[in-house]
Amino acid sequence: MEKKIIDKTSEILFTYDAKLCNPNGDPDEENRPRMDWEKEINLVSDVRLKRYIRDYADDQGIPIYVRKIEGKSVKPEEVIKSVGEDIDELETFIDIRLFGATIPIKKETRTYIGPVQFNWGYSLNKVELLEASITSHFASDEKKQQGAIGKDYRVKYSFIAFSGIVSARRAKETRLTEDDLKFLDRAMKEAIPLQATRSKIGQYPRLYMRVEYVDDKTLLGELRDYVKLIEVVEKPRKIEDVQLDITDLAEFLHKNKNVISKIYYFKHPELCLVCGGNVVDFKDAFGTFELEEV
Repeated sequence: MEKKIIDKTSEILFTYDAKLCNPNGDPDEENRPRMDWEKEINLVSDVRLKRYIRDYADDQGIPIYVRKIEGKSVKPEEVIKSVGEDIDELETFIDIRLFGATIPIKKETRTYIGPVQFNWGYSLNKVELLEASITSHFASDEKKQQGAIGKDYRVKYSFIAFSGIVSARRAKETRLTEDDLKFLDRAMKEAIPLQATRSKIGQYPRLYMRVEYVDDKTLLGELRDYVKLIEVVEKPRKIEDVQLDITDLAEFLHKNKNVISKIYYFKHPELCLVCGGNVVDFKDAFGTFELEEV
């Protein structure tokens, strides 16, 4: 049975928090968490978010194009060869269908612009960094018997928000299917906790919304602009110290209900939502829409 290519554009709101970890190290700054120092907010690149999704696919045995082989960076041709000769790259690699890619094929280069794009994420709260010295158990060289000393940088607490888009028009070029979008929804919920490393443990998705429109041309704008973080205590350090105010978002989406087909969502049970000054459940705020929990 032929898979159905999507024909409706969506916009995405995605939030997660980070506690005593490094959401996205900056190699130009000794791997400190990326920061906008003027606003004192934490930044996370779209590349980092896409890496989580790619690694999640790879762990499930779903072929991805942008990857290493046996821990080593290789040429694109080697990635393609590792899967098979004369393959259909769009049929084979889910990350090309989602995010696009530039693919050198023999003497030509094919470029696909991905239908799924995110802008950089940023924290909705001001973020402080924690700096610590760490000592290795291994000697740094033959003459020095003491372990090497390095620096470890982490955020104390960061509540991060992303906005994104799924373009149905670009989906025609990469053949992005409805099944691919279901995978994306699942990855947004599960990928970050499952990709935990020493520096990444302590991150949990809190709210995901993919607002699907009625056609391939509707765009309402950045949904992240319509939410704000309420700090229940000064300098929050955990999820219980914050609430997410969705009042403006609910009002905005209800005003545009006629162009919204469906809302796919995930809400973490520990996240407290506030709408109109009251603590609400997700369905209390958006129950008049057709909803599907992912």
